[in-house]
Amino acid sequence: MEYTDFCEEQFSRLIELQNRLEDTYHIQSYSRWYYDSETSLLKLYNKKGEIYFKYIPVGTYSLKTNTWMWSWFNESCEEKNKNETLKIKEFGLENHYEKLSTGNFPADEYDGWESIAIAHYFLNGIGAYKVTSGDLEKYILLTEVMDENSPEIKKLKQKTVECHKHNLARPAYVCQHLNLDTPGGFEEAFDTFPGMELDDEKDFQAWCDECEKVRLQYKGWNEESEEFANIKLICEDCYFELKEFNQHRQ
Repeated sequence: MEYTDFCEEQFSRLIELQNRLEDTYHIQSYSRWYYDSETSLLKLYNKKGEIYFKYIPVGTYSLKTNTWMWSWFNESCEEKNKNETLKIKEFGLENHYEKLSTGNFPADEYDGWESIAIAHYFLNGIGAYKVTSGDLEKYILLTEVMDENSPEIKKLKQKTVECHKHNLARPAYVCQHLNLDTPGGFEEAFDTFPGMELDDEKDFQAWCDECEKVRLQYKGWNEESEEFANIKLICEDCYFELKEFNQHRQ
């Protein structure tokens, strides 16, 4: 079978699968997402509720370089189950389908949906989802709905904070002066964007321009500068709301 015919056949099946997924779980009604690469869990949520899925990372599409990268090829991909996608590579080698056996190649967004449709053929998921972080789109295959009382979900919740506005999200730390009333500048420990993966030793951290002046005055963070900042704990979603409002003075 020609590769294009194979893709069209699998893509048609994916559309049917997505329709069933939407009819059953209404995933488009959830405006926010969070995924944990350590547990391979995706959380979809909004003010009304949340739902959890187990997933397999299929690959990523770079909006910056217009390239597709399979998870089995991606050394930065941390999910332990990414090697399940090696079945796709083996099939590609056997059938001389170059896009399935090449780890990284020039592509467009349609290649991402084609790839995840093909992944379903081998890995039998219940649907697909795309998350966008900065200039990277991550395509994941949903494999099962998780019980909220499962040990995996409980472990995930231990890594998050509860916010009265955004429900559960990753923790973040900001100075006492940052607010959504008066822009005060936004200094960060490192450049951030929504949904980015963090190393174990890193947290979202930010402070205002006045705190930056005090920090420089005392040559870094110490007892005096930390007392002025009076750092507080918030959730990741609140953090990026503060960043958008405060990073440009009016």
